[in-house]
Amino acid sequence: MSAARELILSRIRRALEAEPASGPPIAEAAVAPADRGIAAADRFAATVADYRAEVLRVADDEVAAALDAALDRLGADRVAIADGLAERWRPSRPAVAGNALDLDALDALDAVVTGSRLAIARTGTIVLDHAADQGPRRLTLVPDRHLCVVRAADVVADVADAFAAIPPPARSAGPLTLVSGPSATSDIELQRVEGVHGPRTLVVVLVDDIDRGGSQR
Repeated sequence: MSAARELILSRIRRALEAEPASGPPIAEAAVAPADRGIAAADRFAATVADYRAEVLRVADDEVAAALDAALDRLGADRVAIADGLAERWRPSRPAVAGNALDLDALDALDAVVTGSRLAIARTGTIVLDHAADQGPRRLTLVPDRHLCVVRAADVVADVADAFAAIPPPARSAGPLTLVSGPSATSDIELQRVEGVHGPRTLVVVLVDDIDRGGSQR
């Protein structure tokens, strides 16, 4: 074992053996579940916007109109929708069912609209488990524009909460896709390139379905 590694490990051992600081525990302020949910949704919206995603916060009955307006701004005429997306959320424009499309058909699309499994406030990440309302993994990786509906009630605080919210059978049923903003990478000179590994445009429609009474609208 190298001297440097032994030094690091010895410091870790001493830190783990150190006695906790004395004094009474600090009581956490009581926070209502609804307030925690609203705070998580606010943080998620801010974080995913930092990743250059467009965030639209709407009520449940405004989702379809918000999607129509976003598709108009993007000039998206060839649109696919995940088969299981709720009927009330579907935009009014003509669209094809997306779950069975092959790669060539997906590559010809202007945009795809899906739901989501949940989202993570701390990292601004959308989690897709590819249920019917999200479609297969290729549906959200091939088209250049992804419009994703996220319910505020499905936003959790951090990554550990996200995996705790997805039961093991669902986690093992297939791949999870974690989306943190539009697809982007950087070369050795730190030049940002978007759209290499997935959509270069991400529009998040965040459905405000939490009220102060702690119930879901």
